[in-house]
Amino acid sequence: MSLFDQILGAVSNPQQQASPDQLGSILGVAQQVAGNHGMDGNATQAIMSILGGHVRSSLQNQQGNNPQDVVNQFAGLGSNPQAVQSLFPGGQQQQVAQDISQRTGFDTNTILSMLPVLVPLALNLLQSGNSTGGVQQSGNPVLNAFLDSNRDGNVDLGDAMGLAGQFLSQRR
Repeated sequence: MSLFDQILGAVSNPQQQASPDQLGSILGVAQQVAGNHGMDGNATQAIMSILGGHVRSSLQNQQGNNPQDVVNQFAGLGSNPQAVQSLFPGGQQQQVAQDISQRTGFDTNTILSMLPVLVPLALNLLQSGNSTGGVQQSGNPVLNAFLDSNRDGNVDLGDAMGLAGQFLSQRR
C-alpha cells in the first residue's frame, strides 16, 4: 500500500488522527510558505519530494530515538528550527538545502529559510497515522509506510501532498 493510501486509510479511520481538516491545514501552510517566497504550489511539492527523502533517511538513522517520538515531538504547522536541527544536525541543514537547490534550481538560502516550516509539516503529515486513543498494535501505519523503503523504493511526500490536495478538492 502506498504512502497516500495509508494517509487516506488514516483519514477514514476514526481511531487515527488524520482528518480532512489536518490535510487541509498542512496543504494551506505549504501554499502559504510557497507564496511568501514567490513560488507556486508545484514548487513546494517539488521541494517536499526531495526533502522527504532526507527526512526518511534521518528518521531511519535516528540514534537512540524512536522515529515516532521524533515525529510526535516536532510535527506542527508553524516554524520550528529545533525540528530541523534534530533531523539535520551540524552542517547537514546546509547539505540538504544545497541538494534541494541543485535539484530544483531554487536559491539555497531560500530553501534554508523554508526548512523550519517544511520539516514540521512533513512530520505532521507522517503523524496522521497516530492512534487517537489506546495502543495501536502495528504502530503508525503512515510512518511505517514512509520508512519502509524496501517495498518499492518510491516513497514521495510531495506526491502524497499533491494527491491530498486533489482528494480535498473533490470532497468540496
